[in-house]
Amino acid sequence: MFCALLLLAFQFNNVVFFVFQQLFSIFAFATCGGYSGQLWVSVDCQLDKASSNLSIGIDFAYPFRLHQVSFEAPLCEGRRRERLFLIGDYTSSAEFFVTIAVFAFLYSFMATIVYIFFQKKYRENNRGPLIDFIGTVVFSFMWLVSSSAWAKALSDIKVATDPDEVQELMSACKVMTNKCGSVQGPRWSGLNTSVVFGFLNFVLWAGNIWFVFKETGWHKGGPARYAGAPPEKQAETFNHQQQPYNQGSFDQSGGYSAQGDQEQVSEYSPVGGPTSYSNQM
Repeated sequence: MFCALLLLAFQFNNVVFFVFQQLFSIFAFATCGGYSGQLWVSVDCQLDKASSNLSIGIDFAYPFRLHQVSFEAPLCEGRRRERLFLIGDYTSSAEFFVTIAVFAFLYSFMATIVYIFFQKKYRENNRGPLIDFIGTVVFSFMWLVSSSAWAKALSDIKVATDPDEVQELMSACKVMTNKCGSVQGPRWSGLNTSVVFGFLNFVLWAGNIWFVFKETGWHKGGPARYAGAPPEKQAETFNHQQQPYNQGSFDQSGGYSAQGDQEQVSEYSPVGGPTSYSNQM
């Protein structure tokens, strides 16, 4: 489906790319920034059934400061409990990914408005296409970096919130007579989708680089610039290029004229009259 949409965008103008960029950016930061998960573990105290807790719920959410997520677990020693925290802080990767998605959406939205309603201003002095080209290259690179960092962070989050890993934090689970188990693990469909949309955004922005590049003056060669210029501008450019050759020809002709005059003068004597006539006399 994505390939079909991308081919459709290739056939139309940059506006289609801008619309897809906005939609995919929304999907990326919505699936990541709006996530909240929960896992459940159980502790069965064999020697003290009254201390058992078979449904310990642990909630976590964006921006995934897991080291601040706490929960209570029984010690299987009367009514005593311990307060534990998850391990890890993945705020930087998650917030970086969401920030790039938000700024990419804003950039695409503003570019759509400029491209539709200020087309003449967009192409004036070639500034609009150049700015758009640089912005597209930058966001393509940032999408690749942020998506890769977020994919790595998500892998670490899955390990840190794995019920089997959480059980190793509990003191009661280290006692052989007690039984600890996993009731329910987190659902990762939303976060997995955010990673997919992150790399899809990279493909979309990178694919748009060529189309934005064609809008710039860099794509046009020298003959194309002269062909699109007015006749007066072409003549002025041609004369300016031919001026060194004309000047060289003038200097050469001048040199030949001076040499010819010297040869004519040499045929006469300094006093006056032809040298050959003096000899005859």
